[in-house]
Amino acid sequence: MKRLIKYMSAYKKEAFLGPIFKLLEALLELFVPLVIAEIIDKGIGAGEDGKSTVIRLMLLLVLLGLVGLGFSVTAQFFAAKASVGFVTRIRTSLFAHIQKLSYTQLDKSGTATLVTRMTSDMNQVQTGVNLALRLLLRSPFVVFGAMIMAFTIDAKISLIFLATILILSVVVFGVMLVTMPLHKKVQTSLDSLTHATKENLGGARVIRAFCKEEDEVSSFRQKNDSYATGERFAGRISALTNPVTFIVVNVAVTVLIWNGSIRVNFGTLSQGDVVALYNYMSQILVELIKLANLIVTISKSLACASRIGDVLDVPTSSQGGEEYLGDGSVTFDNVSLTYEGAGDMSLKNISFSVNHGDTVGVIGGTGDGKTTLVNLIPAFYSATSGSVSVGGKRVEEYDEASLRSQIGVVPQKAMLFSGTIRENMRWGNENATDEEIMEALEIAQAKDFVTEKEGVLDYFIEQGGKNLSGGQRQRLTIARAIVSKPRILILDDSSSALDYLTDLNLRRAIAGIDYSPTVFIVSQRASSVMNADSIIVLDDGEMVGYGKHSDLLNTCPVYREIYETQFTGEEARQ
Repeated sequence: MKRLIKYMSAYKKEAFLGPIFKLLEALLELFVPLVIAEIIDKGIGAGEDGKSTVIRLMLLLVLLGLVGLGFSVTAQFFAAKASVGFVTRIRTSLFAHIQKLSYTQLDKSGTATLVTRMTSDMNQVQTGVNLALRLLLRSPFVVFGAMIMAFTIDAKISLIFLATILILSVVVFGVMLVTMPLHKKVQTSLDSLTHATKENLGGARVIRAFCKEEDEVSSFRQKNDSYATGERFAGRISALTNPVTFIVVNVAVTVLIWNGSIRVNFGTLSQGDVVALYNYMSQILVELIKLANLIVTISKSLACASRIGDVLDVPTSSQGGEEYLGDGSVTFDNVSLTYEGAGDMSLKNISFSVNHGDTVGVIGGTGDGKTTLVNLIPAFYSATSGSVSVGGKRVEEYDEASLRSQIGVVPQKAMLFSGTIRENMRWGNENATDEEIMEALEIAQAKDFVTEKEGVLDYFIEQGGKNLSGGQRQRLTIARAIVSKPRILILDDSSSALDYLTDLNLRRAIAGIDYSPTVFIVSQRASSVMNADSIIVLDDGEMVGYGKHSDLLNTCPVYREIYETQFTGEEARQ
């Protein structure tokens, strides 16, 4: 929690006033038993002559209640404002921090874990802060205040209060020490449950296609049962607090009334004093139960705050460096890459050089490292060894935002966001005009179907582009990259859903772009790369071929095999 306290700086006033108003309410509450004692001794005890006293003191009780209610509502307002604002600032900072994490760090943390941090953990921290501002000072104040007020009535009998508080403190803090690690373990189980939920929702079509519903339900049930078992176990231990506390306090009340009745008989205490002592004992009971529940909640919040802090402590990608002003040339110098936690290298000793304006094909089988290679160009990943240079300088020397603003990336998975076509296209260039957008759509072979949509550029795309076909989504993501007019355009198997004719027209249109970007075309289709200026052939992370189509047919067995499996007869011999 210490790492997050700085986010409370904007709410110092609320964090101060919330507890103060709660203490004022508690102070008024401590006077209530004394007023009741007066009603019994001087009002009811006086018979008919005490009616006016009873009415006056009853009105005083009502006044204390109304003023206390005002203090309580005010305290709640400040506590809510501080806790919500505090967590809002943390959530904003965490989201911004996540946006700056490298692909390696995102892979290591995992999407499900980050989602849990942004949602469940944040809510738990907010609840903990809210309750802490209202009760963390109030409950101890009432407990010790009630004990002091009891001593003002009768010091000897008030020793019962002291013994009761000591015993209850042992119970409360003992439960807290046991439950804190349990709650942290439960939150870890929640990560696993969130991951399973995300995976199932994202892969619902695949699960149904392979009739794996029952298997996934069974797996989810196991994870859910594990989470529920942990939560129940922690809950059972926490639940011991209330019955044990009630037993201790009821025994104390019994002893109190027993001794109080003896003293009333001897005339050293009045009936009103005994009732006041009983009320103070009840106040201690209520506040200690509140404190016990508060400590459990705070222990959960501290565990969640620690988990949030762990993510914030992950170092972000470098944001310093020079502005990218070079051309679109790309050089790989003996580059190797091993993903974190992987045993083998994904890329091994890759070296090649590409001039500005060239079109480069990257081909190979599934899992041979094609996507890994192109992800090194915009510095999504850092090479384990060797160097990647763009525009004559190593990518590490550039400011990442500047570098990536000049590289248009079309990933394998076509991802569109909810909003209009125009809004999606302006991700590439927020100042793009409708004419520039339509030009990019024409190059991406998307203009025809866009103009048929109701509203054209104002047509609303649902989240993930669910109201579009796979080919339409791919063409729109290509257009989005082209709108920014990048120096380097990376098409990572982005035409897999397109037919051969549309793919051919797309490549011809890209080749005719007037500002001549350097183009990397990643594909498993030989037809998509055969007309490139140079072709990189990958096999199990190694570059086994580099050159033009005609040369590779004679010098690279891997490329020839790929080509011949896709073209037959006369086509393969040409």
